[in-house]
Parts: sequence; structure tokens; C-alpha cells
Amino acid sequence: MPPLNLGNQPPKTPLNADQAWQTTADRAAETILFFDFDGTLAPVADDPTQVQAAPKVLAAIETLAPVVQRIAIVSARPVEFLREHFGGLTGVDLYGLYGLEHSHSGGETVTEPAALPWVPTMAELADLARAELPSGALVEYKRLSVALHWRTAPQLAATVEEWGRAQAERLGLRLQVGRMVLEIKPPVDRDKGMVIGELVQGAGGAWYFGDDVSDIKAFAALRARTADDPDFLGVCVAVANPETGAEVAEAADLTIDSPAALGDFLTQATHHLT
Repeated sequence: MPPLNLGNQPPKTPLNADQAWQTTADRAAETILFFDFDGTLAPVADDPTQVQAAPKVLAAIETLAPVVQRIAIVSARPVEFLREHFGGLTGVDLYGLYGLEHSHSGGETVTEPAALPWVPTMAELADLARAELPSGALVEYKRLSVALHWRTAPQLAATVEEWGRAQAERLGLRLQVGRMVLEIKPPVDRDKGMVIGELVQGAGGAWYFGDDVSDIKAFAALRARTADDPDFLGVCVAVANPETGAEVAEAADLTIDSPAALGDFLTQATHHLT
């Protein structure tokens, strides 16, 4: 099993992975499993439209879903993208665009009302980015956000970030920095930490698996829930990566080597919980 906490601070939970799953088994029906998608359940790819979940991930989630209170995918991706990967699984909730959209167990997609007026702005911004950014920068339009990628052209990082920050300031938008990507979002108070903070109220435990800096807010939400209720079991798991892995591991309890290794880890977890 993975070692506890590869960061420098003392582990935030005294349990190793096996012990944490055994403790979870005693409260499985009250436990929520949260997962980021890109870089966590699926390897990051040069073309974000071609990303696929790692082998064993879908099978493990399908096995775990009937056992725990709920499974939720909390991602920067739109719900419709997530639905293509998880829509066939019963009992899996989808939270897209950092919580601006959600769908419960295959139901309709619900959009945060405050974000809807920004759809035209985002479409115009995506067109402007395609026209003004240099070749090599990838513009991903998500209806309620625009992601500017430079993974295939790392030399453009400063140029893309400068352009994105200037546009966000001009339009009154917000920024989310990620792994070789800058995301421009509406000025709506919604992030992964808020989603997790709301969903864990009343739960007996939760695990959150993530790889990027936006996931640290989700970790913080589990820490806050534990501070309010010492009986609550919150486990924060980082998935290693060369860009943000050290920072995320520093905030986590456990570190997994890769999305593929997470597939193996979840498969092993099914033996504890089923």
C-alpha cells in the first residue's frame, strides 16, 4: 500500500492506508468517495479531448458505488464530458466546472444560475484566444470557462499566462492555475472546497483523491469537517505528478504514484469494503 504522506509535514491522520480502509469499512454506508478526473482517474494527455480513465478505475468505482453512501467526480471538466466516461455507472454524481454544474446519478445537468449570464462572454473569450494566442497554445472552451493549455508548447507559458490574466482583469473574471493550464472562469463563488464542504455535512467519513492545486481546497474542506467532528474520518490522497505533485502531496495524507496505480489501489480497496 502507498506510504503515508510524502510531504514534509507530519501525517494528518495516524492511520496507514490499510487501517484507513478498515476504518472506512465500519462506516461505508456513511462514507463519500470524491475523485478529481484529469491527472487522478485519468492520465493527463496533450489533447484533453482524448483523455481516458486508467484501466481498473471504472470497474473499481462500479464495485464501490453500491457500498458507500455516494461517489462523486468533482472536476474542471463539464458534466457532459464526465457523463461520457461515467454516465453508465449507477450511483455516481458528477460535479463539473468546479461545481458550476452537477448531475446526480445520471439525472439532468443543473447549472449554477449565477453563472449562466457569463456563457456569451466565455464564447467570445474563446474566439479571441484562438485569434490572438500564438500557434501551439490550445484553447479549450467549456461553455462556462475557457482553459488555456501550453503542454505541447511549454515555451509559451509566460505569454499565455500574461494574456489570460489581462483578459480576466479586463472582463472581471477569475483565474484557476493548473498543470500547464490557466483556466478563466466567471466571478461566481464556487470551487471544489465548497462542493465538498457542503456534501460532507452529515457524512461519517470521506476520501478525496486529487492531483492539482485546486484539489487542495477539497483537502481543506475535509480537514475542517474533521475539526468540527473528531469522529469524522477524512482522508486526503494526492496523485503524484511532475508539475504540482509536491505541493499537493504536502497537503495530503497519502500519495499514489499515478492514475494507473490508483486503479490498483481502488481495486485493493474493494476487498476491504466488500
